[in-house]
Amino acid sequence: MAHIDLGLDETQFPGITGPMRFRPETAKPLNELAEVLLRAPHSLPPGERELIAAYVSGLNECDFCCNSHSAFAAAQLDEGLSLVQRVRADLDAAPIPEKLKALLRIAGAVQRSGRDVTADMVDAARAQGATDVEIHDTVLIAAAFCMFNRYVDGLGTFAPEGPEGHYADSARRIVDHGYIES
Repeated sequence: MAHIDLGLDETQFPGITGPMRFRPETAKPLNELAEVLLRAPHSLPPGERELIAAYVSGLNECDFCCNSHSAFAAAQLDEGLSLVQRVRADLDAAPIPEKLKALLRIAGAVQRSGRDVTADMVDAARAQGATDVEIHDTVLIAAAFCMFNRYVDGLGTFAPEGPEGHYADSARRIVDHGYIES
């Protein structure tokens, strides 16, 4: 049960979906930001950008956001959920491109503190082929997900267990239709 009365059945609208229905005027710009960061045309595929969101959410121990964005990433990555879980368990050993590892290291630094991002980290990402836009957007995805995670957990919203079930259904909707409701 959320810390405030959202006026809805949280099992039907878990995690961030409940607060977004409670305050649609704030939901609109938040969904627009997620749409731009995670789905708009970009040199990083949507699955990789969702993986950044899942990784940061896992570091923040936000169950709803970690499980939902893990499912969203898995639905868009050829290797599926097993890859997402491997990245979250051991980034260094995960079978992903070095550029993505470097970007995820930057995202992890942002999760701790924006000041933890170093010039060496940025140089390492560039050495692996990351562009300035990719570095910028990685930092912004990580920062935005710190906010989203705190929004969800700060209100004490309900989170279904595990990345399957509810999250898999949501992943199909997000992949097909995006974050902006039409």
